[in-house]
Parts: sequence; C-alpha cells; structure tokens
Amino acid sequence: QVQLVESGGGLVQAGGSLRLSCVASGSILSINAMGWYRQAPGNQRELVASRTSSRTIYADSVKGRFTISRDNAKNTVYLQMNSLKPEDTAVYYCNAEITPIWPQVPVDYWGQGTQVTVSS
Repeated sequence: QVQLVESGGGLVQAGGSLRLSCVASGSILSINAMGWYRQAPGNQRELVASRTSSRTIYADSVKGRFTISRDNAKNTVYLQMNSLKPEDTAVYYCNAEITPIWPQVPVDYWGQGTQVTVSS
C-alpha cells in the first residue's frame, strides 16, 4: 500500500503565505515525479506545479509566487505559496507517480486534498 498525506492548508489573507507538505509512505520502490494540483468549486482540477529529477513545471498563474521542492530522502514534496490571491482558493491535491515494490509498475497516486482559502 502507498499513501500520500498532505498538510499545511488553511485560511490566509491576500498577500500572505502558506507552505504545503506531502509525504509518501508505504511499499515504495521509487518515486518518479511529485507535484501539486488544485481544484476550485465548479472548476476542473488543474496542475499547479510538478517536479521530476530533471524538470520543474509551474502553471503560468503561479510562476514567481509558488515554489515546489522535494526532499527525496523523506519522500516529501513541498509547495511554498507566497503572495497569495483570492483566486488561489481551492482544494490542493498532492500527486505522485510511484513505482511500488510489487508490482513494479508506475502508478499515479493522489492525496486526500487540503483546503487553501485566501480572503480578500
């Protein structure tokens, strides 16, 4: 079994900062990519940021404000969110492409989501 557990969401005023964390645990052989998506009410889930060993991707709407980082030793991905705006309000989901110990086939895993609310 593989699990992703997020933490760090909450309520913040516009212009403030939050840091999200996501820890992967379980029978993990390797982690290929880790990232963050978000979904606001009435909207589709969208990519916020993603990081592999060779590439980092950000949505245009968060470039310059959000930073994704990974601690591979801890199987953890972080999302530092600065200069938050009301339009950043959403449920944020951790996503990871993980190869379990068995079967050794890469699978997409999702966390349960953490609410981020930015007040104006």
